[in-house]
Amino acid sequence: MDPTTIDQIRLNSGPEAMIIINMAIGFMMLGVSLDINFDNFKRVFIAPKAPLIGLITQFVFLPAFTFLLTLIIRPTPSIALGMILVAACPGGNLSNIMTYLAKGNCVLSISMTAISSIAAIFMTPLNLSLWGNLNPYTADILRTVNLSPMDVFATVFLILGIPLAAGQILQRFFPNLSTIVRKPFKIFSLIFFVVIVCGALSANFHVFAGSVGIVMIAVFIHNAMALNIGYWCGRLTRLPERDCRALSIEVGIQNSALGLVLVFNFFSDLGGMAILVAWWGLWHIISGLAMVFIFTRRNLPDEQSQTAGSRLKGVE
Repeated sequence: MDPTTIDQIRLNSGPEAMIIINMAIGFMMLGVSLDINFDNFKRVFIAPKAPLIGLITQFVFLPAFTFLLTLIIRPTPSIALGMILVAACPGGNLSNIMTYLAKGNCVLSISMTAISSIAAIFMTPLNLSLWGNLNPYTADILRTVNLSPMDVFATVFLILGIPLAAGQILQRFFPNLSTIVRKPFKIFSLIFFVVIVCGALSANFHVFAGSVGIVMIAVFIHNAMALNIGYWCGRLTRLPERDCRALSIEVGIQNSALGLVLVFNFFSDLGGMAILVAWWGLWHIISGLAMVFIFTRRNLPDEQSQTAGSRLKGVE
């Protein structure tokens, strides 16, 4: 397949598929909301440095560097816009699990997921419109679809805002039920997420197969950049190692399900965008587990101190 052909391809997703995808992400965000309580926000006010650095990295540095990356590697316009869209999305709910496995700061991870999910109601439409219009190649697509940031805002508010509010109401008035369903919701949302992403890829496998090389390379570079931006922003601002790990995973694992919903709602199932966002949804699970493996091979500073102390005792 000619690489430019993917920009003209329209994927096959009827109204039934859209209902399923919207329901899926709604359930996922409800699951995220069940893990959020006001203590998450209290911690941010008590120790704001790490969450603030994380949010700036998430919503300012990642979209800006993604914009530069699209200018450097020059993918086809629809793939480039897919990269910008992914960078504009908030962190994914898988990040909390990955941070725990990587021995990162889970409190910071959960706090960032909570705040970024709320901030995304405003920041996702803003970043998509800003960086998408600055890129001369993707700007043509935005003009063609006549994208309104307010329409995107309304959609993101419905998909993120309502489930988040419903989860808080459930916690407030039905705390016992909330406790019971919290863990099953995590498992359910993970399975549901994988199913809808695999469905988006398999239903249009001929498109993916024809552009697999371009998409895989773009996602690999982009995701590696995101993971490194998160980690090194933490290191350069002298955050503890646990916080750096949390930031790396939070910035590297994006809510690609939200990205798919926006593609299907506003971009007429544009082939390159949808395939890139769907592949990102699978790849960030693989890369997240790879980061877990890398991080767990390295001792944390306190663990190194304990190991050194044990060796000294052995010598004595």
